[in-house]
Amino acid sequence: MRRRIPSIEALVAFEAAARHLNFTRAADALSLTQSAVCKQIASLEDYLGVPLFNRIKKRISLTEAGAVYAKRVSEDLDRLERNTISLMSHRGERNVLELAVIPTFGSRWLIPRLAQFHAANPGITVNLTTRSDPFVFTETPFDAAIHFGSSVWPGAISHPLFGEEMVPVCSPQLLRQHPCREPRELARLPLLHQTNRHAAWQRWFEVAGIKDVDVMGGPRFDLFSMLVEAACAGLGVALVPRFLALSELASGELVAPFDIALRSEMGYHLVYPDPPSTNPALQRFTGWLLAEAAAYRDSQDLGDAARAA
Repeated sequence: MRRRIPSIEALVAFEAAARHLNFTRAADALSLTQSAVCKQIASLEDYLGVPLFNRIKKRISLTEAGAVYAKRVSEDLDRLERNTISLMSHRGERNVLELAVIPTFGSRWLIPRLAQFHAANPGITVNLTTRSDPFVFTETPFDAAIHFGSSVWPGAISHPLFGEEMVPVCSPQLLRQHPCREPRELARLPLLHQTNRHAAWQRWFEVAGIKDVDVMGGPRFDLFSMLVEAACAGLGVALVPRFLALSELASGELVAPFDIALRSEMGYHLVYPDPPSTNPALQRFTGWLLAEAAAYRDSQDLGDAARAA
């Protein structure tokens, strides 16, 4: 059967007009005449049998149906453009991996290690896109994802990478100005929060054996990388996964006032669709990442033993 899809020219003209809410500006963006844009949109409305724009004198606005359709058309055109560019840039070879990754994990743990992967696999390109929330693989261009949470991801195979332990960190200058001899005294300092971990400080103090402190105050940051930078700037004490602040702790830019860790029941996982793709890039990346995660877990175990000694 022939697909019931309007012409790509009509969809491109509609998306531009919906974005600019002006036929003239849409025509300029597409290097077309205004009449050509209007003709394409009129043909699209005739094809759909639904008005997409309200036309009042010389001003236009999207109808309710037009607004919904514009969002979906824009997403579909973006996806088509990405797939086209990917195919053109790699000449159709199956050596590209599209990976969704948690922002701070990607920038602070994965990217510093990618040079090793590329050295061993020079023909493979790994494209990273930040995504924090779970999604359905069939509705995205991603081959795999790294996420934090449970091991369950509907319709996907999950490989555990490692767990997470959160520790308080702050600048040494802040600690010199406000010495803390016991964990309770941290509550007197500004506590920096990660937006999606609103109960983390409360749980950390409970692990430290303290239950009667108010820890809800203090600024909130969307990313752990922001928390690390805020702590370095002396804005307060941040509660962050230890591995995300290793370089700052090693350099002395940050210190851990107390080596009391909040261990999460969840962890970091590599997930990809089930059944798995035969893409050799995914297969090679999976083997490499699992080996890197195992080496990191071993190093953490040695660190725990050294701290306990």
